[in-house]
Amino acid sequence: MNTQFKKGIIELCVLKIVSTKDMYGFEVIENISKEIEVNENTIYPILRRLTKQEYFETYKEVVSIGAPRKYYRLTPLGKQKLGEAEQEWTEFLGSVMRILGGAFQWKNNI
Repeated sequence: MNTQFKKGIIELCVLKIVSTKDMYGFEVIENISKEIEVNENTIYPILRRLTKQEYFETYKEVVSIGAPRKYYRLTPLGKQKLGEAEQEWTEFLGSVMRILGGAFQWKNNI
């Protein structure tokens, strides 16, 4: 799959997953990797960029073993961005399916 295309979709997935509950980075990776092949080199830059754009805010929590974990929480701006991105994705996917469906129907009518 095209890397740029995949990154855009993964960004939407990151926004959606963190919208369900606050998560730390590795937790985001675990959740997404259940469905899409990703690694930390893909997810952490997205988390940093979305935080810089103020779609996420972060806080740290102390854990019993190791360093404190940095958690990501969706901001009101992030919720707005997620809504817009979901709408764009739905419209885009519908358009692609209409095109592919039309191409499929065209081939079957020959």
